[in-house]
Amino acid sequence: MSETSDAVDFASAMAAFEAKHFSRAVPLLTPFAEEGNPEAQHRLAIIYQNGLGMARNEELAVKWMRAAAEQGHALAQHGLGFMYLEGECVEKDPAEAAKWFRLAAEQGLAGSMTTLAMMYEQGNGVDQDPEEAKKWYAKAGF
Repeated sequence: MSETSDAVDFASAMAAFEAKHFSRAVPLLTPFAEEGNPEAQHRLAIIYQNGLGMARNEELAVKWMRAAAEQGHALAQHGLGFMYLEGECVEKDPAEAAKWFRLAAEQGLAGSMTTLAMMYEQGNGVDQDPEEAKKWYAKAGF
């Protein structure tokens, strides 16, 4: 495959996802995810996590979310943090959640900053620390 056809194929995969044609998006996104494309991995994780256009698959949701998160994809880091915070698709683990929210927050994701601030405020997964909570709320624009 040439780089141009790869780009067209990836654009088609993303267009299928955006158009909510999830059963069509999965086979289009999968080769890119398997090649290590974090955007494709994140989109597949969302599809599998929510059972969009197919049966929900927690194992694949975590696999792809983690793969993208480990490559530094901020939205996937936030998504993985949320999975651990809520115990969705994985065993609930607030400390692990805080780790992933921090990584996404450090990349400027306001939702992760706010969640991390709340975790410090409540002492959920981290030591309770009102000053650290204020810091993250301020960074998030509160």
